[in-house]
Amino acid sequence: MSEKIIEVINVTKTFGSQKALNQVSVTFGSGKIYGIIGRNGSGKTVLFKCICGFLKITQGKIIINGKEISKKCEIPSNIGIIIETPGFLPNLSGYRNLKLLSLVSGTFDKSRIAEVMKMVDLDVKSKKHVSKYSLGMRQRLGIAQAILENPDILILDEPMNGLDAQGVEDMRKLFIKMREEGKTILLASHNAEDIAFLCDAVYRLDDGVMEYVEREGV
Repeated sequence: MSEKIIEVINVTKTFGSQKALNQVSVTFGSGKIYGIIGRNGSGKTVLFKCICGFLKITQGKIIINGKEISKKCEIPSNIGIIIETPGFLPNLSGYRNLKLLSLVSGTFDKSRIAEVMKMVDLDVKSKKHVSKYSLGMRQRLGIAQAILENPDILILDEPMNGLDAQGVEDMRKLFIKMREEGKTILLASHNAEDIAFLCDAVYRLDDGVMEYVEREGV
């Protein structure tokens, strides 16, 4: 599966005089997990926000499924996102948070919410408020939200944050399963083991410049 799903073409993003992205060009295909590595401030999150339509690019083009992203910062359809700390209503349970989000988007399906909560090992019947969740439980709920509408594309910025060893193993299995289903997954992580275990190809961002990382056995 090598169909072009995301095309980033000569993309530059500036904030004042600072170039957060500098002439970045890369193509991502279906059925693969792509690792994006780099130190803090290298441009990883900015790239993700541009692909998701959260930030307007300064120059270049971003094309998703053959359609150029609108200059009006509209979120492309069929994309699941974890960028920074997932935000939820603290005085509602995990289930009720997902229910509310799906009602807003017009996609409410009780069985689908139960399915994704089971996929991330959260109890759909639990009445515990999200304010009482551990960091790892919040992260699991964030992943459930990202996959709720069964998107073809997942943009995951440090998705393992707060997870214990079992949680990391569970999410790795989930992401591999989604890759086998033909999803396109972009994964930013500071954990070299996650990158080595999960990713089909790896790119490094350094001061807004992207380069492909050669790896043994890849």
